[in-house]
Formats: sequence, C-alpha cells, structure tokens
Amino acid sequence: MARHLPQAFLAFGSEDTLFNIPTPTTTPGGSFGSSPSLKVLGIGDALEDEAVGKGRPEQDSTFADAVLSNRAEVRNICCIGAGYIGGPTSAMIAFQNPHLKITVVDRDPFRIQKWNSKHLPIFEPGLQDILRIARDGSNATTFLDEAVRTDSMDIMSSDILASSEYKTHCGEHKEQIFVQARKPNLFFSTEVSRSISEADIVLIAVNTPTKLRGLGAGRATDMTALEAASREVATYAKPGAIIVEKSTVPCRTAEMIRDTLKVHRPNLDFEVLSNPEFLAEGTAMTDLLTPDRVVIGSSQTPAGYRAAAALSSVYAAWVPQIRIVSMNIWSSELSKLVANAMLAQRISSINSISAICEATGADIDEITRSIGLDPRIGERFLKSGIGFGGSCFKKDILSLTYLAEGLGLPEVAEYWTQVLKVNDWQRSRFVKRVIRCLNQTVVGKKLTVLGYAFKKNTGDTRESPALECIKSLLEETPKQIAVFDPCCDPNIVKEEIGRLVGGKVLQESGGPIEVYSDPYQACLNSHAVLILTDCDEFQNCAPCKFPNELPEAKPPATMDPRPFHWLEPTESQILSLQKSLSAMLLVNDPLQRFVAQPECEPGCQYCLEQNLVPLDGKEEKNDRLDWAKIAYNLQKPKWVFDGRGVLNISEMEALGVRVEAIGKVDRAGRRSALGV
Repeated sequence: MARHLPQAFLAFGSEDTLFNIPTPTTTPGGSFGSSPSLKVLGIGDALEDEAVGKGRPEQDSTFADAVLSNRAEVRNICCIGAGYIGGPTSAMIAFQNPHLKITVVDRDPFRIQKWNSKHLPIFEPGLQDILRIARDGSNATTFLDEAVRTDSMDIMSSDILASSEYKTHCGEHKEQIFVQARKPNLFFSTEVSRSISEADIVLIAVNTPTKLRGLGAGRATDMTALEAASREVATYAKPGAIIVEKSTVPCRTAEMIRDTLKVHRPNLDFEVLSNPEFLAEGTAMTDLLTPDRVVIGSSQTPAGYRAAAALSSVYAAWVPQIRIVSMNIWSSELSKLVANAMLAQRISSINSISAICEATGADIDEITRSIGLDPRIGERFLKSGIGFGGSCFKKDILSLTYLAEGLGLPEVAEYWTQVLKVNDWQRSRFVKRVIRCLNQTVVGKKLTVLGYAFKKNTGDTRESPALECIKSLLEETPKQIAVFDPCCDPNIVKEEIGRLVGGKVLQESGGPIEVYSDPYQACLNSHAVLILTDCDEFQNCAPCKFPNELPEAKPPATMDPRPFHWLEPTESQILSLQKSLSAMLLVNDPLQRFVAQPECEPGCQYCLEQNLVPLDGKEEKNDRLDWAKIAYNLQKPKWVFDGRGVLNISEMEALGVRVEAIGKVDRAGRRSALGV
C-alpha cells in the first residue's frame, strides 16, 4: 500500500492558509491545548486556561483573541536581498513550505542570473539539495519504509532503489511510500517593486556594513541599503503586509522602518517584526534545517502578536514550537549583536591564552580540552588561531560599542573594543613569528598561503584574516606570495586583492602575489607555508584523540531514518533519507527526485573554465593534501606555520618539516630571548 503526501503541501497555489495545518481528525478530550494547530501558534494553553477559568495574565488571552479574530493568510513571501542570508534562508523556507510562493529579489541582475543557473554566487555545503527541489521542482518518487542494511550495499544501486527490482529484492510485503512531484515555488527576480506588492510577508535581508565615512565612521552601521529597501516596501507593500527585519541592525531600527512606512502610507498600519538570523557560514543549511532557536520580536500589541503568529507558522513547518522564541522587538534586535559579540569574545579570550602557552611551554589544545569539559564553559568557539574574520563579528561588535557610547556607557564600549584589539594583535603576533623564524627577512623568498576565506567550507572572503596577514607580509618585500583556497575562485580572489590592496601587487602587474588553483603548484619551491584557514583538506591526519576520549558518533546524516513514524514523511525526513542513501550508494540523487537544472547560454564562461565550481560550490570530497609531496618540494629549512591548529606536528616533523603553531611552544622566540 502506497502512502501519499497531502496534495495541499505540493503546490504553492493551494487554497490552504497558514492556519490550515494538518491535524488529527479529532482533538482528544475536547482540549484546546491538545490541538497541534494551536500549539504551533503558541495559544493553545491560553485558550484552555480561559475555558477552565484559570485566570492567566490578561496579555495571554489578548494574544489568543487577537490571533483568532483576524486570521492572516500567507501565500506569498518576498525576500529583499539575494546574498548569504536571503538566498539560503528563502531556499529553506520554500523547501519546507511547498504551498507557499517565495520570491527573492535583488537589484543586481548578475547575482540573480547566477541564482537561476548552475553557478551559484555563494558556496554553502548542503544548499544544492535544498535549492534544486524548491527552485526547479521535483519528480515523483517511491521507496519502501524500511531501512537499508549496509551489508547489502554491494548488491544494490540507485537504479535498484527506485525500481520494481528493489521491491522484489526487499520483499513485496513491505509498505511503500509515494511522494508526489513538486512544482517550483522558489523564484529569483529583479522585479523588486512587483514582488513586494504581491507579498503577504516581506523579508528585508540587505547588507548592513560598517560606515566608512561620516558620523560614526568605522563603528556605526551603514543603513543605506536598509533605508532604501524600507522606502521601496513603504511605497509598494500591499495593505496588511508584514515587514520582517532579517538583516543585522542596530537596536530600535524597527522604529525607523515604521516611521518610513507611516510617512509614505499614513492611512495604513503595517506590523514590523525582528527575525534575526543566527547562521554560521559553512554550516548555514544545517543551522536552518535544525536551528537551536528562531527568534521573533514584535510589538506587544494584538496586531503584533498576530503578525508574529503568522511568521511563526511559516517556521512551524519544520521547527519545533519550543524552539520558536517570541520577545519584544528591541530585545530581538539586540540579541543578534550580543550573540556575535559573546562568540567573538570567546575566540579572543582563548587566543590571549595561546600567547601564554607559547611562552611557557603549555599546550593550547590541552588547555582548551580541560576547560571545555566544564559544563559551565563548554567547548564551542575555543579553538585558537589567527583570529576571527567574516562580515559579522567585527561589524556587530563595532555597532555594539557605538551604541554603548551613545548611551553614555564608555566602560562597556571599551570592554568590547578590547575584544577587537586582541583579535588584531593575534594576527600581528603570528606574522612577526613567521618573519622571526625566517631569520628576520623574507626578501627573495616565496611564501605560500593556504586558505584565503575567513573560515572553512565557504567562499566568503569578507574581513578575511588571511588578507590582513598578506598585507603585513607585503611590507617585508618577499619574492612571491602564493595563495590557494579550495573553496574560492582564483579569479575572484585576484579581483578582491587588486581592489583592496592595489592592482600593482598582483604578479600579472609585476607584483609578488599569485593566486593558484592547484595547491602543489602554490607550494612548489616555497620557503614557508602558512595555513590561514581551517580547511579539512589541510589536515595531515585525523584529529588527534586524547587518552580515554570516546570516538565520535556516526553523523546522523549517514543513518537511514526509516521506518518513519508519521503517516507521511516530511521534507526534512525525505532529505535525511536522501543524504543517508547518497553516502551509502555514492550517488547524488538516489531517490531520483531532481529534475534537469537550467541550461546555460552557449559560451557560458563558467562552463568553459577548467576549475568550474558546481552548483554547491565544489565537489565535497575534502581530499587531504599529500604533505609528503609538499614537503619534498619545499626549500630547506622546510617551514610550515600552522595558524589554525589543523596539523599533527609529530607527523610533519617526521617529514623533516619544522612546524610553528599557534598556542604551541615558540622555539624561535625562546632563542631570541636567550640572545641566540
């Protein structure tokens, strides 16, 4: 017997609204609080308490009355901004809500063109499977509700899996699950005004960098793009549309958006919500698929509660209600800045200790393990290195310090400013260590930089620590600085270095910097290799295990999730099944759901390039470098400077390589201190 997904969840044109959440045919015992629909909205308890006269606070009953008195329908969502936040977030919302139409808009036609092609403008692991289903639609598929045994993989293939042969192989008596074909419900467009005018919810996910000039330059947030988006929304949004801040913004930005709406549409009331993202590049799709929290801030009014409930129901398609956290809008805005500041503070804290370790002979990895076992501290964000980068941490700390100073809190501002000072000092300290080990000169020498992006599994180079290190090394006039990153397009890296440092520094213009697509060519005849990004490819062996340390658990993605315990599997469960089968069968589309991707125009430059970055950015092989090969071709003495703690030092020393690592004893520094 085949089981089908409900038709209402297969096409965004369905008449079902966000309140028509599938529920059992009966509610046990006639209890309001037992209804899954009401629990999704967070009002079941309020209604049940009123029914039995418990007299909960008036705000709760007001919230329930407000939600039920004017049920907003959500069929169409528009996201302004097709960047690192807007693209992946919209893809996940569309993937999990097939009945909704999601349109991502941007003024940059080149960026939109790439989102509509095989060649995405960003690299993010896991984005491919999500995007192809939502943007391109999917084929129908059938599979058995029985986990595949790994001992039978040698006689199975993806063809068997989706065919009648698979039924025969596994037994006809097993229950089959049939998943119907999906129509595309994720669209990318440059028609900003039109898409806004059709949307029930408008997400604002535009860039909010730090101001470069004028009042507050270097600290305050540049609100140019957000202000322009707000004016566009105010002009074209339909009555009753819900406006949602996704961009990271200073506290009380919602007030500016409300004022803009009121100026342009004085006779209409719009609700503004704050829904900050807590994504980490490299794991953004996992963060979206299983978020630890979804924060929704709203005005503490019936209309605000209704708007929050509408947005909550969009997330409730896959996020447990207990993880959808509601609060006032100012708390929501500030929570994003505080979260990033606290994470950055942990990195600077452990990096400050790494300097003490280098001077005393203590090992930073052992220190980290020791304090990380304390449940009050935990192990996250305690990896020492050359410091944090990216578009968030520095920008958000600067915004927080600017806010503190504006509020007359100089001591608070100075505390968080020190986090940035330690971060800059750590990079400077690392570069000085490199120069000291190379006999205080790099003139006439080739240096190789492995890793240009600010972290692994991303092609994002904004505020890259590697670039700052390269700038410092350029002052020492080396013969060549070779750069390689497994996730970055060499042409993009060249363009960025030329733009931020100056075109004359590139080798093609007579400068010392050359960007390579092959790591071995980048390291050939190099006098020193600097590891500046924590890419898995740069490891020389599996991470070292401490005594009595338990082996890592098998990643859930490789475990067959069947049998399913619900009447119909969710999109998340089908995705989990696809990942597990892909890992076992070593195929990209084991369920054969994918339809053909959009064809590129003849002569597409990306298709012609040898180093073509596929839809998901690169092939996820994570092949480690052959360090024996690299070591053989290094100039003597062979130096490797591990700025990210990815190497097993003893293994490298066996290859005749001298390794200097963050948080490990500084041999050259000790020699200098002794006057040697």
